[in-house]
Amino acid sequence: MEPIIAIVLVLIGYALGSAKLINQGNEALVERLGQYHRKLKPGLNFIVPLLDQIVMEDTTREQVLDIKPQNVITRDNIYLEVDGVVYWRVTDIEKSFYEIDDLQQALTNLTTTTLREIIAQNTLEETNAARASMNTALLAQLNETTAQWGVGILRVDIQSITPPESVRKSMEEQRAAEISSRAEILEAEGRRAAAIKKAEGTKTSMQIISEALRSNPESKEILRYLVAQDYINASYRLGESENAKVVFVDPGKGGEMMDLISQMTYGEEHVNNGENGST
Repeated sequence: MEPIIAIVLVLIGYALGSAKLINQGNEALVERLGQYHRKLKPGLNFIVPLLDQIVMEDTTREQVLDIKPQNVITRDNIYLEVDGVVYWRVTDIEKSFYEIDDLQQALTNLTTTTLREIIAQNTLEETNAARASMNTALLAQLNETTAQWGVGILRVDIQSITPPESVRKSMEEQRAAEISSRAEILEAEGRRAAAIKKAEGTKTSMQIISEALRSNPESKEILRYLVAQDYINASYRLGESENAKVVFVDPGKGGEMMDLISQMTYGEEHVNNGENGST
């Protein structure tokens, strides 16, 4: 009876020693007598006790690598402080264990070095404007190296690019100057458009008055009234101005003014004919 109990206990111990449970999202590597044997998938797996040994169990889920602020220099010799985030995943656990010693440290060093190389190819202005393209270039270059480590880089985000304080002040002053310049340009264009519309309105008004005078010569008195009204309004506005000056106009010049207006509306020949007829 005792040998049977001993055999049962040995079988139970063997079963417990050979059964290995791998959690979902993980994989494990098994070595037999010091050499790679096989890979264990999620779920219940069995190995040979004493001969087989699990040397590594790691996740195949997406992981995040935080790149701490690094001092880099641009093509135009501006020192920047840059940090970022790398999203990566183990695609081949066998390579990630046997091809590289410290995977996390290797990824950090590789990302930092590649980031410095890419920023060194751009000026400060290009670095601020082309962050998306730098992320793409960084992603492509990292994957070229990490593929042999059994790692896939999913996404790279450059989080912040911080120039020195003196450079930031210069950039702020430049942006303020650009905003002010655009505002002045818009204001000048607005004044120009208003002047054009006013001139077009004046031209249209003169055309209407000219047509009215041609069709109805008796409307000359109306024109005299309009001119006198504009003269009074202009004098009133001039009197309100702080820099107003009093100007005396010879009343006898009124006829010359009307002749000038008539010349503009009727034409020089009509005015001359009127003068010849009156003499």
